[in-house]
Amino acid sequence: MDFAARDHLIGIGPFVAGVVVVAVLIGALFMGRRIWRRELPRPRPDEQPRMPDGGPVYEESGCREPDEMPRSDNRMLPHELHGFGNSSSRPSPDKRPRRWSNGGSGSFGSGGLGAH
Repeated sequence: MDFAARDHLIGIGPFVAGVVVVAVLIGALFMGRRIWRRELPRPRPDEQPRMPDGGPVYEESGCREPDEMPRSDNRMLPHELHGFGNSSSRPSPDKRPRRWSNGGSGSFGSGGLGAH
């Protein structure tokens, strides 16, 4: 086999690979269009969300008091606790958030000096 024929065979491989890639991309476009046609239509302008009559809603802050875990000599299982193991809370009459004591770091790894 001479070199000229081998050069043509080497050039055909990348061409075939390119044709396969283009065919896969065209198939993906057709499949995407079929899926897009089955989706729900976009909402019309009258179906868009509207601002409440009272104006925009802003963040509201407040403090809550947790329900304390009852003292018991027996170990309580989660289903025996108030709220089925979920800690519930109630509004606190004191609206100021609790702060850490002076000299406390506040959280692990916060970079503060911490309590000595």
